[in-house]
Amino acid sequence: MHQDLIIGIDAGTSVIKAVAFDLAGRQIAAASTPNQVLFGAHGAAEQDMERTWHDTAATLQALAQRLPNLAARTVALAATAQGDGTWLIDAAGQPVGPAMLWLDARAASAIGALRASPAAESITQRTGAALVPSMQSGQLLWLRSHQPERLAQASTALHCKDWLYFKATGERSTCHAESVFTFGNYHSGAYDDEVLALLGLSSLKRLLPPIVEPGQARAPLLRAAAQATGLREGTPVVLAPMDVPATLLGGGGVAYGPAGLRRVGCSVLGSTGMHGWASEGTQGLRPNAQSGYIMLMPLPAVRMQLMSHMAATLNIDWLLGLLAQAVELAGGAAPPGARLLERLDAAVLAAAPGQAIYHPYVAESGERGPFVDVTARAQLSGFSAGLGLPGLARAVFEGIALAARDCYAALGGPLPEEIRLLGGAARSPALRQLLASVTGRPVRVSQRQECGAAGAAMVASVAMGHYASLRAALPDWTESCLDEHCTMPDPAEVALYDELFALYRQAAASNRPIWAALGALRSRAWSASPSKESIA
Repeated sequence: MHQDLIIGIDAGTSVIKAVAFDLAGRQIAAASTPNQVLFGAHGAAEQDMERTWHDTAATLQALAQRLPNLAARTVALAATAQGDGTWLIDAAGQPVGPAMLWLDARAASAIGALRASPAAESITQRTGAALVPSMQSGQLLWLRSHQPERLAQASTALHCKDWLYFKATGERSTCHAESVFTFGNYHSGAYDDEVLALLGLSSLKRLLPPIVEPGQARAPLLRAAAQATGLREGTPVVLAPMDVPATLLGGGGVAYGPAGLRRVGCSVLGSTGMHGWASEGTQGLRPNAQSGYIMLMPLPAVRMQLMSHMAATLNIDWLLGLLAQAVELAGGAAPPGARLLERLDAAVLAAAPGQAIYHPYVAESGERGPFVDVTARAQLSGFSAGLGLPGLARAVFEGIALAARDCYAALGGPLPEEIRLLGGAARSPALRQLLASVTGRPVRVSQRQECGAAGAAMVASVAMGHYASLRAALPDWTESCLDEHCTMPDPAEVALYDELFALYRQAAASNRPIWAALGALRSRAWSASPSKESIA
């Protein structure tokens, strides 16, 4: 049987996907399985590690149902996954309790103390990243204070993709993206003992797995993993980068011109939002101790300067949920989510701009960019009784676009010449138009459906020798998927959104004391009531 497929896995927070690509990067088939998150008291957000592996294996089995002879046709597979978080295993490779996810807010106090200390600026100048509660560093500090027995039992602290690579191969390794922006030096791409000392984590260096550049870690699929997934024992497994670099790579976030890298922005608007651009070398990069990342990419000397906000399309999910509840309360049956979203999108485009200001801070863990505040919460300002549902929906969509502009502004320098939009929002004509008009820049969409899985598979393709380099693979794997035409800014709205953006930032700054007071009130309410846990 001719081997003609590469499998990319993308284990997201809520969905695990397995996607088969041919050797030229064309998507052939995909399968997915919901991923379970356990939410608990004090901001806990966890996943059962064995459940995540089991569901990943089941997703690969589901992919095999769609593709005859998948096991025999598979050249290699690679997995990317949600970033940050803490996935502890012991010397025998068994999980030490549930994984703490990037959504987990329990490290907020520890990170807050670090951010207020003189060490924060020194840490950021080395790692290239601002300290945020989602990082493994803060979570290790929380575990040391609250569950020290888990750290004593653990031998390795992995991230999600590393856990899947370990289950598949038995190898303990990590990529240079999240390991460096958490514990390392973005100039050298290695762990930095000074960073660990400043974090107060020198004694836990023993937990950190070896850093291996994406594509350089490759091992055969273990027999047990082959039995679980339905693939052949010995199939090459390649360690891919975490979800952000993989998605940016697979979606066209890195673009070369005759003079080298182009200043092309890339916005990933899924559940969360990520915005930034690539540069070669470290000259001109500006680490920001307040928010943001400098992230190593799997291309030589390429780094992305990025700013991320906690909630993007989560705001639309919330709005759709309200609409469905309203229909049901009126005695009707809510239409399917896709049809409701299509109607909402059309209503947004037809509504007048700027009827209210919406801040899209709906995540339970608050906001992480361009400022960090675990008490930040969504707010709707400046509306009257004349605001109808279409105007409200437009304000929510505008809020997501304004949050994107806020992130680009915090990165410094001029806005990029063009913005490439990835993630679920790329399918929304309204969000494409509003992002273009709010930023004043053309927006181009990739038709690549699964950018993260594509980036992982692309790394595997190069590791297997199908391309000389990732740069050589870009024309087939990414550029061929980009739309020929851009969504252009609406000239009649650009000036209005310039003014609205200034008001958006002013209103957010003014409300921070209120968020803090509400956060304290909620904390007292938690303490006064029994602990509750919900499943999402």
